[in-house]
Amino acid sequence: MDRRTRIKALLLLAAVMAAGIACPWPALAQTAPATAATEATAIALSLRQVFDAAWARQPEAMALQARRDAARAQRQAAKSWTPEPAALEVSNKTDRLNRSGGARELEVGVAVPLWLPGERGKSAALADAEGAAVESRGTAAQLRVAAAVREAWWQWQRAHIEVGTARDQLESTRLIAADVARRAKAGDLARADQHQADGAVASAEATVAQAEAGLAAARQDLRALAGAAPASAGAGHALAEPDPGAAATDLEAHAALQELKDRAAVAERTVALAATQSRANPELTLATTRDRGARGEASQQTITLGIRIPFGAGPRFDARGANARAEATEIRAQLAQERERLTAEREAARVRVEASRTQLTATERRAQLAHESRGFFDKSFRLGETDLPTRLRIEAEAAEAHRQAARTRIELAAAISAWRQALGLLPQ
Repeated sequence: MDRRTRIKALLLLAAVMAAGIACPWPALAQTAPATAATEATAIALSLRQVFDAAWARQPEAMALQARRDAARAQRQAAKSWTPEPAALEVSNKTDRLNRSGGARELEVGVAVPLWLPGERGKSAALADAEGAAVESRGTAAQLRVAAAVREAWWQWQRAHIEVGTARDQLESTRLIAADVARRAKAGDLARADQHQADGAVASAEATVAQAEAGLAAARQDLRALAGAAPASAGAGHALAEPDPGAAATDLEAHAALQELKDRAAVAERTVALAATQSRANPELTLATTRDRGARGEASQQTITLGIRIPFGAGPRFDARGANARAEATEIRAQLAQERERLTAEREAARVRVEASRTQLTATERRAQLAHESRGFFDKSFRLGETDLPTRLRIEAEAAEAHRQAARTRIELAAAISAWRQALGLLPQ
């Protein structure tokens, strides 16, 4: 076989191998869109969806309906005619165990507890207050969950920004290192420049690894709250909550204050109810008796109507009233402190949003200037007018400016979210 024949055989073999390798690619090309679609579905999770998932997992959410049922049953009990259910009384008296003369007495009666004066109305008022307290307690619990979700959500966004900027810096550093390697091989740059460029790449790789570890930790924190976390994060402006503006400016409507107000109302109505319950409830008794004195005598039937009025219980009821008054006093003090705290928190959140807006304008301007400077120095480095340390410094400054601008966008969105939290608004 001559040389020309061997060349033709090798080309034919290469063509066959290429065809065999290329066969699996259509299947892979069909799989890629499905994977991208799946990831897009994971990314679609919003802050509101994460909050809803986290709230559904909370013990307060699971017990809320049972508490509502209990409050409804208590209101129905307060509207009933008696404070306690009526009782049936049955007794039988006979002389069969001693002389067996035939004497017998059978008594059947009903004992009905009676409301104390004013007790029924105050019990109904207490039941209404406890029903309102159940709802405000649930809303306040939602707001506390929202605070935890918002913190985890924006921490995850910050970590994602760190990963993105670190990867961008790594890519730029690798391009510089490749250019330095080419020029060092041509003799235009020294090997020391090659080592310096490779060291910058290694440093960027370490930064990426650290940022990815932080992202994984932040994502797990979010998963611990909601049971699931998006596979990726989007742009901060697309995931930000709307600016509340003048919405929800009424401080007294805040869920934390409303919870304390309803608890205070429950305590005050408990005090009022305890003042009327200075004794046990009286009982009205209606009974019929059928008896005979001896065997052979006719049975006689009588009807008994009676009332049982307990004496005052004294210290036991006094202790109940004192505990209720102490609870009311404590809650009123907490209410005053919470009102002051929320006022200060609202003002601080508003100022933080304004400062973040100013900072965002400055960092975006810096990022733009750094980007333009990087273009200038990149051109001068390729022309040999700028040394490698200066080029690497300009690259690092541009990457840092870009990172700060991206981080500030997230901080502005987080500040608006914290402002909404201080206003008592749930995630959107």
